[in-house]
Amino acid sequence: MAEQKRDYYEVLGVEKSADEAAIKKAYRVLAKKYHPDMNPGDAEAEKKFKEASEAYAVLSDPEKRRQYDQYGHAAFDGAGGAGGFGGFDFNGADFGDIFGDIFGDLFGSGRRGGGRGNGPMKGANIRTSVRISFEEAVFGVEKEIELTLKDECTSCHGMGAKPGTSPETCSKCGGKGQVVFTSQSFFGTVRNVQTCPDCHGTGKVIKDKCPDCRGTGYIANKKKIQVSIPAGIDNGQCVRIRDKGEPGTNGGPRGDLLVEVVVGRHPIFQRQDENIYSTVPMSFAIASLGGEIVIDTVDGRVIYEVKAGTQTDTKVRLKGKGVPSLRNKDVRGDHYVTLVVQVPDRLSHEAKELLKQFDECTGDSLNAAKNITSDASDEPVGGSGKKKKRFKL
Repeated sequence: MAEQKRDYYEVLGVEKSADEAAIKKAYRVLAKKYHPDMNPGDAEAEKKFKEASEAYAVLSDPEKRRQYDQYGHAAFDGAGGAGGFGGFDFNGADFGDIFGDIFGDLFGSGRRGGGRGNGPMKGANIRTSVRISFEEAVFGVEKEIELTLKDECTSCHGMGAKPGTSPETCSKCGGKGQVVFTSQSFFGTVRNVQTCPDCHGTGKVIKDKCPDCRGTGYIANKKKIQVSIPAGIDNGQCVRIRDKGEPGTNGGPRGDLLVEVVVGRHPIFQRQDENIYSTVPMSFAIASLGGEIVIDTVDGRVIYEVKAGTQTDTKVRLKGKGVPSLRNKDVRGDHYVTLVVQVPDRLSHEAKELLKQFDECTGDSLNAAKNITSDASDEPVGGSGKKKKRFKL
């Protein structure tokens, strides 16, 4: 008994109302996933590839799709030929664009990379890092870094050939920088355009290499580069310096230098986006009576007037004392300060007595527990017969 075919729309994972672009996109995904060259020896993958290809051949053709929508699989029973799957005829099915993409992915070239040839190409980017302080990140800074960069060889002027000689046209690609390879696929012979392995896409071959650069055309030199780090930059962000990366090929421009900024920690300040946070202690007397305290900011010390009766963990905002915005230098974040009442852990005898007198004047809260528990060892509490217990911290 022959295996029952699945619905073509179900095979591609599209709705019956899907347009041509959606059908092609769905098939491209499945074809790349299950192509035999990507799954050698996998019979199940090959089966799914054939199933998806058959579904696409029908649904991508308006007339065949109309027949399938009307009659289903019965519309093509007995229509097979030697080139089909399970009796299905693939004549007229347009796989050109899709297989150009697929084989480009499989073999590293194809239609999308075919036009590049030996034309100018931009050099690769270089990444490095620089460490700066918290304050330098806030206000910006100029830093000098030292890197080893490639420069054009002064002996051969970047040609790579020994002085007095010249590069020759590559015989393998005829100076085009590309060669055409053919490969056998499930659908027959496929032509693939790839970078020439002899000249590496340059179209030229160097017989006598320059002794100074060994045929590369470049000499590595140590260089000092100034990096302008903008105000407001944060940890992990990069500064891009144009044309300071690797040299280009075939006359292409240099790549860029990407400098990652590593910001050091601050002993007092913490940063979140464009705002700064810190904690400032204040005495019990200042918290109770009010008065002036000194707050450190990135702009220096400021005097802040504490209101009488300020509680611990009170937060205050110093507007415009935060970090400048990278997008708008005229805009700065704020500085948020948490005020914490500082309790002294060492008191003189005189200070202790004065503190007790102060407590008595404000309600005698220190002695309240003593008054309640003075006879706790002799008297039961609340008539329960249980005696109070004293606890020491």
